[in-house]
Amino acid sequence: MDETTADETAFTALRTQLREAATAFAGGPDALEEILLGIVDDIDRAVHEPLEIFPVCHHSPASATAMARRLREKRPKAVYLELCEDMAPLLTELRNCRLPVAVQAFAAEVDGFPAQWSPLSVVAPITEASAEYQAIAYALETPDVELVLVDRSSDHVFQWDARGAHATGAGSGPEAPAEEEAALHGDAVGVEIGDLRPRFAELEEHLLRHGRVRHWSEWWHQYVELPLGESDHDTYRQVMFLIGSLFRRLAPGDPHRVRVDEDRERHMWTRMRRHLQETGTDPADCLYVCGAFHAASRVAEFGVLGEDTFEIGPRTATRWQYGLIPSSHAAIEAQFGLAAGSVSIAATLWAKNLRRTRVEPYRLAGQAGTGRPKARKAVAAAPAEQAPPSDRLTGFLGRPPVLDGLDEAELLGWSVEIVRAARRSGYPASTADAIAVFETSILLAGMRDRAKPTPYDFQDAAVTCIEKDTVPGRRDVRRLVEIMMGGDRVGRVGYDALPPLARDVHDRLAPLNLKLQQRGVRRALLDMAARPELESCSDVLWILRRLMPHGAARPIMGERKLGERPIQESWDLALGTHQRSLIELGYEGVSVEQVLEQRLRRTAYDSRATAATVLGAVEDTVLYLRSHRLAGELGAHALKVLSAERSVDGAPEVLRRVRRLLAYYRTGEPALPPWIESFVKAGYAHYCTLLPTAFTDDDAGVRQVAAMLGFLFGMESLALSLGCDRTQLELALAQSRPRDPAKTALLWAARTHLGQLTRAQLRTRCDEMLGNPMVVPAYPRYLSGFLHALEPVPGLADFVVEAVSNAFARLPDHVLLPWLPTLITTLRSDGAELAPLLIREAGRTFPGRLAALDAWVPPWRARAEPEAVRPARRAGARASGAALLAAHPAACDAVAGLLGCDGTWQSAESAPPGAALADRHPRTAVALEALLAAS
Repeated sequence: MDETTADETAFTALRTQLREAATAFAGGPDALEEILLGIVDDIDRAVHEPLEIFPVCHHSPASATAMARRLREKRPKAVYLELCEDMAPLLTELRNCRLPVAVQAFAAEVDGFPAQWSPLSVVAPITEASAEYQAIAYALETPDVELVLVDRSSDHVFQWDARGAHATGAGSGPEAPAEEEAALHGDAVGVEIGDLRPRFAELEEHLLRHGRVRHWSEWWHQYVELPLGESDHDTYRQVMFLIGSLFRRLAPGDPHRVRVDEDRERHMWTRMRRHLQETGTDPADCLYVCGAFHAASRVAEFGVLGEDTFEIGPRTATRWQYGLIPSSHAAIEAQFGLAAGSVSIAATLWAKNLRRTRVEPYRLAGQAGTGRPKARKAVAAAPAEQAPPSDRLTGFLGRPPVLDGLDEAELLGWSVEIVRAARRSGYPASTADAIAVFETSILLAGMRDRAKPTPYDFQDAAVTCIEKDTVPGRRDVRRLVEIMMGGDRVGRVGYDALPPLARDVHDRLAPLNLKLQQRGVRRALLDMAARPELESCSDVLWILRRLMPHGAARPIMGERKLGERPIQESWDLALGTHQRSLIELGYEGVSVEQVLEQRLRRTAYDSRATAATVLGAVEDTVLYLRSHRLAGELGAHALKVLSAERSVDGAPEVLRRVRRLLAYYRTGEPALPPWIESFVKAGYAHYCTLLPTAFTDDDAGVRQVAAMLGFLFGMESLALSLGCDRTQLELALAQSRPRDPAKTALLWAARTHLGQLTRAQLRTRCDEMLGNPMVVPAYPRYLSGFLHALEPVPGLADFVVEAVSNAFARLPDHVLLPWLPTLITTLRSDGAELAPLLIREAGRTFPGRLAALDAWVPPWRARAEPEAVRPARRAGARASGAALLAAHPAACDAVAGLLGCDGTWQSAESAPPGAALADRHPRTAVALEALLAAS
């Protein structure tokens, strides 16, 4: 009875003191008194809970030190940890990693959530200087100790929380550093133990202003971390309960966020009570590790004797994958809104606390990047009597802070080191700058009422004295201080903790003899001619380039095309830097080929997929997987998609891909696959049907119509051999009535190709347009149509050169000059593959030397000479040709024998009948000459 009375009156003095303070400040009992006394009630309730609650703050060295000390004193048999309960099986893999890493739950496809949320990702970063790591290491390294994760599952994270609340992480802190390490977590939702930060903006602003600090991380370091670094267990707990209760009671009343916080607390206490009932464990032998914000809870389910009315809802049908991904200090700071460098400074303070307090931390045996734990004899801890809780807050809050003396050796070492780092980064720093940084740090600390400079004071002094106005290198001085204080330590997931796909990739790339798990870029040289076994490495690298972000696998020399096999390749590989992306590939399959096949299927069968998209998937299948089965399946699906399309927007892409696939199958396969024959046959009929509409539709551009004609003319021979009728194309062109000048020119080119319009008629039409002042302003648009006509009718290249030349010669400046940018844009965007054709034709047409330009006559003008001159000029040539045959009859006799013709030679005096026929009918010869010259 006496002990119960002592417990109930443990905080009586504190209550009395706070009531008097509230009365003095507010002039009487009001809401302030209710808040202050409510905080004491929260502390009293948490302290007297039979199941010991250990409040922590994320990545706090003081919390980690107090946790390590308490675990060695109490030796609990069960540790309840505030972490997603479905991540428990993955914690044993931490032995194979170098911290910091993050435990990740990933779902590529969702079932029960909106499709636009996909993919879902939840990460819980773990550093060595964190209380959760100490609890995990203790539970995994100590026999007969059970580690139980009691927080909501990853699935419930998205069930309970609004998606928008996780778009930028857990806080709204300063801007994230522009380093690649800051993006290691991607857009994952971060969950941590102890998100302890004021949710009342005015309170945070008040604390920062009166604490003379710039951001919350600095305030916490100065006023919580340092005072609690050497405090005893009871004082630490009560101070953390106080902070958690204060922030909770002063939090704004966001109904959604409050409901989520309370549901999490109900979930955790329900899980703990069920575990205690199932195992029969004494609550006194357990430890509950949670954030200080949740430790001061007021829900009815609080405590081992609380109400058991909360029902944990079922999970959705979403299939979750779990793994470890590399993390970094910068990634943690960027995701949780911490100040840049705060986690690195916390790591430095953690090492200093261990040296000062001589607390031995827990570490997982064999973990890379940590010291080897000392062998300790197993000593059975005697059950110590639980002392009744006593008020430690009154004394802690009433005494002045213990000020550490200035450690000149430490500050001097910092000053010398930052100058050395600055000189390596291009700053003109000297010994005088080191002295200035030393003195300025002390001056800033004095101005901010501090007995010794903190790392943040030193950082400000270094920026002031060294950086000045310019940053010569890639990093500024502030970043250099962060690196010097412990660096942006980047974790790495070991080989044994990788998913099967990632291990398979490393095994298959082993012949390269490169350390691909390390960060940085590695140059790989593949000589397949000398080492044929490297060809399999090349296949893996090309698939990784297709699946992973840019920079993970970047080819320097070599390319992969259909039907080609490179002999040598050179690659820049950064798989260690992009280890997170490689691990997330492992959530989708057991090999990169399986993942690529799944993605190609997903792309092809998407509801928004077009025929061009599906053909792209077919091309990637042939290029990377060499799977005839999958190519045939996707090709048959492309035929269905094409038949259902009523738009011609994808015609250019369809044409390019079908041409490449046809060239590949014709050169590399004994016969065309059935799917591509069906595609060509169906595509011929499909585009013939859409052609009249496309010529008149304003939404269909001239480039799309040109691609349709290119498909029809280019695939015509194959389509006709498969049973298509050319009459369908002729009818489609006859029904086409374009209104746009460019499409009109395109129609003329198509009719010329089919023989419905002669070159002379086409040339006459162009001359008439140039001679008509009403049509001249629109003539450049006709020329654009002729340029696009080179896609379906490349034989018109000489005519296009002629038309463009006439335009430059005859168009007025007010029409020609505005058209030139359009011509250049057309050739660059739509005619990149047509420009070489025009340049080559122009090179054949125009003289090669400047001196010959004055006497040069364009071929189209030379063809316009009078026909009366032609027979007389060609007569001599005919005679010389006949004389040449008579002088050398052997060649003609050989050709006649090859053709099986028998005949005798006539004498040279008697004119051959053919020559006489040409003399009597000269127009036929002239027309034949014009036709041959035009073709």
